Amino acid sequence: MAYTVGQVARAARVTVRTLHHYDEIGLLSPSGRTPAGYRRYCDADLERLQLVRAYRELGFPLEEIATILDDPQADPVAHLRRQHELLTGRIGKLQEMVAAIELAMEARRMNIGLTPQERFEVFGDFDPEAHAEEAERRWGGTEAYRQSAERVGRYGKEDWQRNRAENEDWGRRLAELMASGVPADSPEAMSLAEEHRRLISRWFYDCSYEIHTGLADMYVADPRFTAYYERIRPGMAAYLNEAIHANAINRA
Repeated sequence: MAYTVGQVARAARVTVRTLHHYDEIGLLSPSGRTPAGYRRYCDADLERLQLVRAYRELGFPLEEIATILDDPQADPVAHLRRQHELLTGRIGKLQEMVAAIELAMEARRMNIGLTPQERFEVFGDFDPEAHAEEAERRWGGTEAYRQSAERVGRYGKEDWQRNRAENEDWGRRLAELMASGVPADSPEAMSLAEEHRRLISRWFYDCSYEIHTGLADMYVADPRFTAYYERIRPGMAAYLNEAIHANAINRA
């Protein structure tokens, strides 16, 4: 079977630009070309792409993935075992931390002394109070919860309107980047991922790269958070997840 770049992009849920980038760096080059020079992928190419995506989900940089797939002496099992140990060692802690941070941020927004009319002007139909009891019960004793509560307790209507405007501007720019076909691990996408981390740190709590990647995983694992980004642009949750992981690896 021969597949066009568009067919492969849709099947693998990646952008055409990403496939072009993989071809340019030699990570995934199509097995054939049409007489007009268009890329054509075979089943073996799709199998390799599946491996590439699996390694990317585990946080491996593109250069290391190429080494694993192309070096006959490389031991992919050893690489996976090392990554597995790192992930399992922190997964329990991160699951609690990221849920606490996100839910605390939502839960505490209502505790800012606004009138019902002002709350509607700032938050619309969104009701952070719906998660307040859950967040308080499960993570009220964490440092992230304490820090977030302390900061938002000082915010008034104008602060929240400014916060909303900043986040909407950031979301618009990320959506435009996605629409242009720029890969999620590109410098432009990583820059917006870094801006996202700094927005969280400035408004709510000190967001380390470890916490940020944990949040990224929550965006695709928890339907509540996935829905938030999907409303901005379909596919944004997964795109942001990849950009945040790429940025954390690059910064490290």
